[in-house]
Amino acid sequence: MYHVYILTSLKKSTKTYVGLTIKDINVRLKEHNDGLSRYTKSDKPWELIYFENFYCQLCAEKREQFLKSGFGYRFRKIILKSYS
Repeated sequence: MYHVYILTSLKKSTKTYVGLTIKDINVRLKEHNDGLSRYTKSDKPWELIYFENFYCQLCAEKREQFLKSGFGYRFRKIILKSYS
């Protein structure tokens, strides 16, 4: 199963990260918080605020691309606002 997820930085409250993994979502979150991802290590610790599961790799990749787009950025802001 593929997981598309959104993290928010506890260091910088406006900073979010969108990722895609086939690993267990909690294992991947731990990797981010352990500094094993070069894109997220400077803003750790991270907290998982949203995720979606997919059986289809292509569908998961398209959803990740959407969440990284302009409309997806607005969607992330709505999620972050409702999370707070």
